[in-house]
Amino acid sequence: MAAVSDRLPAFPWDKLEPYKATAAAHADGIVDLSVGTPVDPVPELIQRALIGAADSPGYPTVWGTPALRDAITGWLRGRLGASAAVHRNVLPVVGSKELVAWLPTQLGLGAGDKVAYPRLAYPTYEVGARLCGAEAVVYDDPTELDPAGVKLLWLNSPSNPTGKVLSKEELIRIVAWAREHGILLFSDECYLELGWEAEPVSVLHDEVCGGSYEGIVAVHSLSKRSNLAGYRAAFIAGDAAVLGELLEIRKHGGMMTAAPVQAAVVAALGDDAHVEEQRGRYAARREALRTALEAHGFRVEHSEASLYLWVTRDEPCWDTVAHLADLGILVAPGDFYGEAGANFVRVAFTATDERVEAAVKRLG
Repeated sequence: MAAVSDRLPAFPWDKLEPYKATAAAHADGIVDLSVGTPVDPVPELIQRALIGAADSPGYPTVWGTPALRDAITGWLRGRLGASAAVHRNVLPVVGSKELVAWLPTQLGLGAGDKVAYPRLAYPTYEVGARLCGAEAVVYDDPTELDPAGVKLLWLNSPSNPTGKVLSKEELIRIVAWAREHGILLFSDECYLELGWEAEPVSVLHDEVCGGSYEGIVAVHSLSKRSNLAGYRAAFIAGDAAVLGELLEIRKHGGMMTAAPVQAAVVAALGDDAHVEEQRGRYAARREALRTALEAHGFRVEHSEASLYLWVTRDEPCWDTVAHLADLGILVAPGDFYGEAGANFVRVAFTATDERVEAAVKRLG
């Protein structure tokens, strides 16, 4: 067991505990803006769907119910512009993090193979490479990579942590390059419905992929758009051959989305009103925090989408973390996401309105 765990980096959030204790000692309590976890209620129509499917004594299927696949393909066509999406182009997963962590292993990658991901990125891309013994490589522009040995290319738009959005033209260029070199492209698009100053586009959009999903797969989650982080509800969509292989592997592994959760996802994907309502909450919190941080001397970079502000005072990130912890505000240090983030912190705007208001007052 140790041989596997020894491949992994130290769990970064443990390093934040002393600063969390400092922030928690504030007279008015902590304002935790470090983790982008939803805090608002699960919409009632989704809760009703979950409760309505609570009497589910039998095993669910890995591929999901036909109703679930209908809901996903309908959403892909209507929301992402993926007009060719059919059932064989979709596969439910048990939250997107398990997919990211175990995908290289399930693809059969190992020593001698390379997994590429952005220089500033969600740490689990690296974890996935390390778990299977592949080499993790980072990029600024994926088309500048040496393609030799690269078996899996991760995109992340909108980005966690920076909120950067890849344009349609950039996606077209990257998809073409990956196909030219026979590299499987997975695009993590979990924040796609949270664009603020840019309109995120999926790799599955007809104009990006040419109506063909060969060699490309998109990853989507309902954690952020529908406040379903606790449900572990996500799916992948794209190349039918790749998804078919993953389906067979996941059947053997028993990686099934719970039946009540499948029913909840059907309800969630069939309703846009709750998504817009939640966007409104996040937009107000984002504007309040951005204004306060800039007035406090921070510079915001990118952050045109997602649930985070990527900010700096041009000092080591841990100095910034300590400064804000003294104000009772906890944020994530930028070096959690790569060395290039050493002078930045990530500020989530997923706290309640009351806690965001408290942070704004303290920054003032």
